[in-house]
Amino acid sequence: MQIAIVLFDRFTALDAVGPYEMLSRVPGAETVFVAERPGAVRNDSGSLALVADRALADVPAPDVVVVPGGPGQSAQMENGELLGRLRAADAASTWTTSVCTGSLLLAAAGLLTGRRATSHWLALDTLRTLGAEPTGERVVTDGKYVTAAGVSAGIDMGLTLLGRIAGDEHARAVQLLTEYDPRPPYDCGSPEKAPAAMVETWRARSRFILT
Repeated sequence: MQIAIVLFDRFTALDAVGPYEMLSRVPGAETVFVAERPGAVRNDSGSLALVADRALADVPAPDVVVVPGGPGQSAQMENGELLGRLRAADAASTWTTSVCTGSLLLAAAGLLTGRRATSHWLALDTLRTLGAEPTGERVVTDGKYVTAAGVSAGIDMGLTLLGRIAGDEHARAVQLLTEYDPRPPYDCGSPEKAPAAMVETWRARSRFILT
């Protein structure tokens, strides 16, 4: 099994690394970071780089595709080369997945039309304009498409998919060994739980309000 995690300039690191930490533990699987061109790809703050060992063109038929999100996603929405490669990979994949605003790239490629999907809560309306049926769920599975909400939800998506691929017992063992037992110090992780004024402040600042 080959798992391809797509990188692009200004991706969000946890969007890619969270699923990697779960899915790289599929027995016998090869996990590879890919981009339009091999080499270092900087994250959204510019302070961290992951290395794409191969170009998208060199990994034409992965079994699993993972598309992270991040501020750089906006600049990729009309990148015909990237969207075309995503469509080609999807044609061969067993699972096509995303984290955060990575689902907007899948939708822009025409892969989520009429499908239930999720994204970062600030991007759900944009997801609808691209033909998907957005939900506020943390992880959504519709056929072979598995989408995760914002950033940290990629860990949940990866663990969910790990269970589907390698079985529940293996996924439980990975959860135990990675000690994934989140107990955040604040109960403010969704717009339903956060103070209304805070939610509105971030809505007003969102890059999605004009899209």
